[in-house]
Amino acid sequence: MNNGVYEKVLNFKRKYPSTIAWRLKAHSKVVEKHLNQGEKVLYVFCGQKGFSHKEIFSTCVVALTSERIIIATKRVLWGYFLTTVTPELFNDLTVYSGLIWGKVQIDTIKEVVFISNLSKKSLDEIETSVTEYMMKEKKKYARREKEEK
Repeated sequence: MNNGVYEKVLNFKRKYPSTIAWRLKAHSKVVEKHLNQGEKVLYVFCGQKGFSHKEIFSTCVVALTSERIIIATKRVLWGYFLTTVTPELFNDLTVYSGLIWGKVQIDTIKEVVFISNLSKKSLDEIETSVTEYMMKEKKKYARREKEEK
């Protein structure tokens, strides 16, 4: 199954080269490995998973799919980390813009995920993509719950 995760994250990195991220191909493979049958990748960006700008060794790929948000980090030697956020668990998105880089905070019912060292120029695009995606998905989820009652 080739959903073009690596190509989409490369396009993001080319568009916003000051974003700090590497090992994009390895992270992208983790995302592709965990895609469900028929799940489509809609938007992809990369950055550092963590709050501090000093955490430059924990890069990740964030993919918005037709079903959820997937955050994947391939470890250097073996294994990987994978976090998924489904629409019903998503609370809100906060954007921080600093002097050089920015960061986004994805707040869920269970945890808060920070993606940092993002190009300041990318923040508007990321915010718009995630917010529009989640508003659309939450409406679908609310409709499904209404139909079940």
